Amino acid sequence: MSTADLTVAYLREHALRLTTAESCTAGKIVTLLSEVEGSGELIESGYVVYSPEAKQRLLNVSPNTIETFNLTSCEVAQEMALGALRDSPANVALATTGILGPDDNDGIPAGTICFAWAFQTDQGQSVFTHELRFLGTRCEVQMLAAEHALKSLSHFHQRALARRAP
Repeated sequence: MSTADLTVAYLREHALRLTTAESCTAGKIVTLLSEVEGSGELIESGYVVYSPEAKQRLLNVSPNTIETFNLTSCEVAQEMALGALRDSPANVALATTGILGPDDNDGIPAGTICFAWAFQTDQGQSVFTHELRFLGTRCEVQMLAAEHALKSLSHFHQRALARRAP
């Protein structure tokens, strides 16, 4: 089974509905999921937000966060995920922001991707972030990042449930 197949099965099993806030992955996460039959009922929405202005306007990312931490930061990814979740009936959001390459940008190495997973549970919200660097062409880095976001969803969902358990 593909990563997308496993993710769709996990979403269905745990009654999760997904929204995404993708910058560097440019909709690849939603595309991978949409290729799985029956996934449509589990995908609520997908934002593709490249520019700082789009991140601010559509996802309510703070200009101060961008200025302080840079577009490629876990702080921006976190605000993107929470922004996608904010006005959505979805209960899980994935966000990605990073530099595909081939060149470094603002001192950040090409292939650096920041991820966020946000969950809305009965007990409240949980958000997890981390940064990874992938090696490869732009297309390879994009695919690796999208797959990593999907592969990690179940891990962070389980952590959210454990963290919020009474």
